[in-house]
Amino acid sequence: MSKYALLLIPTLFGMSAIAQEKTDPAKEAAKTEIWEPVPKIVTPGNLPQDAPSDAIVLFNGRNLDEWHSVKDPSKPAAWTIDDGFFTVKKGTGNIETNKKFTDYQLHMEWKIPANITGTDQARGNSGVFLASTGPGDDGYEIQIMDAYKNKTYVNGQTGSVYKQSIPLANANKKPGEWQYYDIIWNAPRFNEDGSVSKPASVTVFLNGVLLQNNFVLKGETRWIGAPEYKKHGAASIKLQDHGDPSPPISFRNIWVREL
Repeated sequence: MSKYALLLIPTLFGMSAIAQEKTDPAKEAAKTEIWEPVPKIVTPGNLPQDAPSDAIVLFNGRNLDEWHSVKDPSKPAAWTIDDGFFTVKKGTGNIETNKKFTDYQLHMEWKIPANITGTDQARGNSGVFLASTGPGDDGYEIQIMDAYKNKTYVNGQTGSVYKQSIPLANANKKPGEWQYYDIIWNAPRFNEDGSVSKPASVTVFLNGVLLQNNFVLKGETRWIGAPEYKKHGAASIKLQDHGDPSPPISFRNIWVREL
């Protein structure tokens, strides 16, 4: 090895040592840190089912002031108020929220009566429509019914995106017990010409069990025929008066967080 090469070796080692000394891990880590925008502060409820600080309470246990009749939007919801809950009043029709929403997190609790009768779909049938788009039953329905030891078509049982998506599990409690939905709804978006720029998607938990995992909807839910989209904007949340001969179901503790 030449004397020049021998002289060069310590120089290279010295340069390497200097480069290592200049590499500051904290500075390197800081390159991937994001400090703004700072997420808003939301105070959670004392219990998971309690409304957080930024929630809109849709039923306060005393009145249905946040709801109106779908048959006649100028009239208040006519369902029966009891001690901290309300019950479907048969024949009065569906009810929907006065306020319209786009994307949101929804919590709601419901109970099939202990003295429920009937079989299949005629057993405590109701539903929550995540965007009410008209006076009929058009919209996007998450089914509610008694699916505890009650056989029915699986894309129409509790927790289904009605006629579109079978729930991942049957987590129903027996009639007479309160049950709860936690739902994340991402509304569809439309182009000016009415075509879909982004389809709707939904995640559904029943009693803490995941039933729908970011399911992408094919359109509005329909009893007969294939689902399809029609252009709409912000929409109300609707609850269904199905008109079954069996005793009607009840609801309580309904709140929503706009996303």
